[in-house]
Amino acid sequence: MSEHRTRSGEPWKPVYLLSINGEDCLGCGRCFKVCGRNVLALVPLDEDGNVTEEEEDIERHVMTVSNAGDCIGCGACARVCAKNCQNHGNEPLAEAA
Repeated sequence: MSEHRTRSGEPWKPVYLLSINGEDCLGCGRCFKVCGRNVLALVPLDEDGNVTEEEEDIERHVMTVSNAGDCIGCGACARVCAKNCQNHGNEPLAEAA
């Protein structure tokens, strides 16, 4: 992988989103709002923590990684997360596997 640099020429390492800890996620949507790459999706959970589509069963919502391959590693989602519930890595998805 080539070395990345900021506009001022300083070395920079991307931090790619790998996963989100659903137990810590508040479902506030801050990370979703700052991501311009459609990497995240808000999913509804029932009281047992299982994904549900039944309106009457929805207990809460949490964020999930829906398109990890589209992450450019900018780290904006991590900067706005109040719960620090995201896991990041320095290797793109293809190299991390």
